[in-house]
Amino acid sequence: MELRQLEYFIAVAEERHFTRAAQRMHVAQSGLSTSIRSLERELGAVLFLRNTRSVELTDAGRALLSEARHTLTYVAAARDAVAAVQGVLTGRLVVGSMQCLGALHVPDLLARFSQAHPGIEIHLRHASSPDLVEQVRAGDVDVAFVTTPSRPVAGVAVAPLASEPMVLACGAGHALAEKDSVELGELKEETFVDFQPGWVTRDVTDLALAGAEFDRRVAFEVNDVHSLLDLVGHGLGIALVPHTFTMKRTTARFVPLRAPVPEWRIGIATAAGRPASAAARALLADEALRG
Repeated sequence: MELRQLEYFIAVAEERHFTRAAQRMHVAQSGLSTSIRSLERELGAVLFLRNTRSVELTDAGRALLSEARHTLTYVAAARDAVAAVQGVLTGRLVVGSMQCLGALHVPDLLARFSQAHPGIEIHLRHASSPDLVEQVRAGDVDVAFVTTPSRPVAGVAVAPLASEPMVLACGAGHALAEKDSVELGELKEETFVDFQPGWVTRDVTDLALAGAEFDRRVAFEVNDVHSLLDLVGHGLGIALVPHTFTMKRTTARFVPLRAPVPEWRIGIATAAGRPASAAARALLADEALRG
């Protein structure tokens, strides 16, 4: 079994298409297909179910995918170790981040890293926290800045970075807009705007309002901050949001909450149980990430 075969296999598994995988790996499709068939013969198992439109992993393929990713991670770590001894960092670093992080300015962080390590190819991915955590677990992202999950995720370590209070966001004409502070119980009859189910920020709000002993009505579900604030600003509903959102350009008004105040926690997600690359370790050594 060769490393190149595993790289081709992972590409096909992720693209679910031989032609796209060949284009991604910059090889002829015939060569990639031959390599996959050779790997299947060597393992004595069919790895893909093939049809005219796409390919799907078999049970054997799914079992191999996790181990193949781990194998390539260890190989990359070995190469990084040798490069580090020679005093030059090379390779690829994939960083994931939510779009809004009050505690950290990601472009500044990546600019410093790029200047210090010009030999590293940096990639940035924006996604929701659950998606980023899953990408870290799968080995597709090296380091991700996420909302701390409400429960542990197998294969992922999340180190605390920062926390901040949640506040009420409402329209300028709302009855609560001019108050000095608001109790959660005062929101019982309100219509809410929130992120889609599964987003950690929504979980924080759900947990806080469950403690206030009432069920809320979420009429508007969005997947980005600006849409949420636009809907709130137009008076279509209220929302509980991290204090960071108060720095956004919006017509929405923000009101502090009275105790108990729910908190929005940010963490740094990395893979657990396998070594971080030298590039990832160098990024995590940045002063902005030290607690």
